[in-house]
Amino acid sequence: MLGGMTSSKRLAAPDLAVVTIVESEACHVCAEANTVLADLGGEFPLAVERIDARSREGAALLQELRAAMTPLVLLDGAYVSSGRLSRRRLRRLLRARTREAA
Repeated sequence: MLGGMTSSKRLAAPDLAVVTIVESEACHVCAEANTVLADLGGEFPLAVERIDARSREGAALLQELRAAMTPLVLLDGAYVSSGRLSRRRLRRLLRARTREAA
């Protein structure tokens, strides 16, 4: 476990926010998104599920959500972003989720 993150939503406890990231190999924007997730994992309990964009599941998510680029990021199954991940936006969504759970 790194920075409060697990590698799969299947390991997630109910209080963990499940972040799904559909990423491409050698994608610098995907690497930046993973850095954001690692940093936010120190502030919030996160379970991160990484899906290869070339996989059947990854391709289906990209098509279904009409994501023009990777990474595609979902929070608890809801669309957050595609392309560059906004640390500020994800932090705001995680704070709102925490307040709702309290």
